[in-house]
Amino acid sequence: MKLQVENLVQTPIPTKHGQFILHFFSNTEDNKEHIALVKGDVVGKDNVPVRIHSECFTGDVLGSRRCDCGEQLDMAMRMINEAGFGVLIYLRQEGRGIGLLKKLQAYNLQDQGLDTVDANIQLGYLADEREYDIAALILENLQVQSIRLITNNPKKIDGLKQLGINVVDRIPVEIVAHHDNVDYLKTKANKMAHLLFTSEKPD
Repeated sequence: MKLQVENLVQTPIPTKHGQFILHFFSNTEDNKEHIALVKGDVVGKDNVPVRIHSECFTGDVLGSRRCDCGEQLDMAMRMINEAGFGVLIYLRQEGRGIGLLKKLQAYNLQDQGLDTVDANIQLGYLADEREYDIAALILENLQVQSIRLITNNPKKIDGLKQLGINVVDRIPVEIVAHHDNVDYLKTKANKMAHLLFTSEKPD
């Protein structure tokens, strides 16, 4: 069956970064609850700021300092609110696609000396198993014409372009590195080609 999404519910959500409309999507691939937070009128619009954020329970909900996910989520919502329009798609693909259990096991391997990439590989996974097919269909459903993608990850841009999304620009979403996540961020820059530490190198 061809992958399809359906926009089932839309409801206003007031946040510390202003008011958004939350769209709940079902799909024909999995039973996960993928959503989009939409600010302003994006139908038929070009140059729409868009963040495609993959779920990170530890970072987004608990405020874990092992990664930059929660801070990126907060920063992206602030950027979209300041722009006056935009979309934040929240994909339920925890741990770069390996799930929460395996991500926590990978954390333990990292504490034993492996980096985030080698830990995933040690568990039998790729460094990054995320897919963006559902995100592309959500953008099509929202009738967005072209986007400015809020990301540090060039592979995400390439993946969306291959899915037919018109990505016209990249908006960096780089947070300040600190003791708890600097090695993680260095690994993303050195092994996963993320555009990080573009202004200055961490100590």
